[in-house]
Amino acid sequence: MEDISIASKKPKLSFWEIWNMSFGFLGIQFGFALQNANVSRIFETLGASKDSLPILWLAAPVTGLIVQPIIGYYSDKTWIPKWGRRRPFFAIGAILATIALFIMPNSPALWVAAGMLWVMDGSINISMEPFRAFVGDVLPNEQRTKGFAMQAFFIGIGAVVASVLPYVLTNWLGVSNTAASGEIPDSVKWSFYIGGIAFSSAVMWTVFNSKEYPPEDLEKLKAENSERKIFSGLAESFIGIFKMPKTMMQLAFVQFFSWFALFAMWIYTTPAVTEHVYGTTDTESALYNEGANWVGIMFGVYNGIAALAAFGLPILAKYFGRKGTHMIALLCGGAGLISIFYINDPNTLVISMIGVGIAWASILSLPYAMLSSVLPADKMGYYMGVFNFFIVIPQIVAAGILGYILRNFFHNDAVYALIVGGISMAIAAFLSLLVRDIDEEKRNKAKSNN
Repeated sequence: MEDISIASKKPKLSFWEIWNMSFGFLGIQFGFALQNANVSRIFETLGASKDSLPILWLAAPVTGLIVQPIIGYYSDKTWIPKWGRRRPFFAIGAILATIALFIMPNSPALWVAAGMLWVMDGSINISMEPFRAFVGDVLPNEQRTKGFAMQAFFIGIGAVVASVLPYVLTNWLGVSNTAASGEIPDSVKWSFYIGGIAFSSAVMWTVFNSKEYPPEDLEKLKAENSERKIFSGLAESFIGIFKMPKTMMQLAFVQFFSWFALFAMWIYTTPAVTEHVYGTTDTESALYNEGANWVGIMFGVYNGIAALAAFGLPILAKYFGRKGTHMIALLCGGAGLISIFYINDPNTLVISMIGVGIAWASILSLPYAMLSSVLPADKMGYYMGVFNFFIVIPQIVAAGILGYILRNFFHNDAVYALIVGGISMAIAAFLSLLVRDIDEEKRNKAKSNN
């Protein structure tokens, strides 16, 4: 558990200081939102079948499984004067991700696009993973819920803009939304170009407008680094899954079912909406591309709702507790996903995304707020990286079984994957009640003593 005396020494930051340290997530989510809303579209355009989509998407969780714990471990052990501990990783990831975002929509073949997803997702993870630890490094305990909520706000805003870009470019600026067989439409290409510029700009804003505290014992860190071998570092990163605090283990189960649901949504919303609502599977048709653009609007809506809900979650947590608030939010998300099955009007799909947005805001903030209270300060990045196993493992499981389930039980009807996702999110909601929230227990004890 983190030394409370150390955490209490950290000065409170102003609203704008928390704003600056979180602003980079605006760019990071540009990258993830473009990936989530458009990669299935790119794969299908280049000839992928629906039941092969989960396997092609496997790149995203596998790169996270490898990259996040390693980056978390080594960012704990890094200190560069004038650059700090986490910010070097922010910058390196931003540069690599921007390059990948420019290349991805120009993939000439399916195998190239699949390979670029590996590169793009790995690069985004290099920037993203240390951001979670950054909140624990810089903010005192009483401001961490606000810090993670601010991150969720920027995630929402960045994702809204990125998700609706193809629709805006097509309907407002007249950019072509169709292309020859096997080619990616210009609306998607220009969305990725804009996203690349936004990614690097936002992350660099945080790099140059935030500060970090040096490690408690800098000389000890230098000595450890001089003796450390890279392979021992890699091994220790993966051993951490067996050393998790109890609260972290409890949250791991909640995360598993939450992210299984999210991955099902990201993979299958485009084929589900284009077939179930728009009535087409022809990727070259104007109707398919209209439906694919509308999926971007849907994703923009849930991310917009998440941006707004992020500021309401700390208020609700005062009344229902953090785990109670998380349960309510996840139930809203599960209901939103399941409701898509019963909708035939594209405009009504927006209502489904409201529930998903509430859940998304909570997933991005409350588990991390609860977790940061039980982690040691000198291993914040390491454990945050290990915790991300329970983001990527459910995605690997989803990639392995969703295609099989649809093919063998639901006649390849993609909308059923969203129902499975909704049920999974409901399971996560009830598991959240089993989590032990240390801060909440301390506050309740203090109230009873008074």
